[in-house]
Amino acid sequence: MATGARMAMHTDAQIITLSQWLSPGYPVGAFAYSHGLESLVETGAVADADSLLDWLGDVLRFGAGLSDARFLIAAYRVDAQDVGAVDALCRAFAPSKERLQETDLQGAAFCEVTAAVWEQPIAGLTYPVAVGRAASLEGLPPALTTQMYLQAFVSNLVAAAQRLLPIGQTEGQRLIRTLAPLLAEITDQALNGSLDDLSGTAFLADIAAMKHETQYSRIFRT
Repeated sequence: MATGARMAMHTDAQIITLSQWLSPGYPVGAFAYSHGLESLVETGAVADADSLLDWLGDVLRFGAGLSDARFLIAAYRVDAQDVGAVDALCRAFAPSKERLQETDLQGAAFCEVTAAVWEQPIAGLTYPVAVGRAASLEGLPPALTTQMYLQAFVSNLVAAAQRLLPIGQTEGQRLIRTLAPLLAEITDQALNGSLDDLSGTAFLADIAAMKHETQYSRIFRT
């Protein structure tokens, strides 16, 4: 009984740590980024909850959702001397200036805070690589880390959409819940694959992110 209780407490501690790292309150500045969504709202390509759900699904399946999950798992698995190579590939895979800024700045902020609080030797990594490396150093479960990372990613984009579209809090939470099975599916793909499987075919989302760089009126950095 005592052993089981210790295991349960250890699992609780892992969940609490991940909840802290991936909460909106963790100071990575996620609220400032829309991943190109602001550009799509301006053109009318995303105009309501249904079109937002379609866009989120495509980004998760074919864009940064799956690729970030693969980078996170790769960073979790490699030795310390190889983390830099994974990070370099993550940077090279960014399809636009703003997407690179998005992962670079959030990753740098995550590294700074996590290194200070958890005393981890991480610095200057892209966001998914930073989370994967930190989770490995802390011995956190890779599947749970990846799924919660993806949920945080989706939650931030839904929050951005609520600032741009007439989508209420209840509808926003319904969208996140609807996408939960997909987050588990993507996590499974990342766990059972490698960077050899890396691909990205969310072309319209990538183009929207590029157009955002010259968008005249905007409230998000990307």
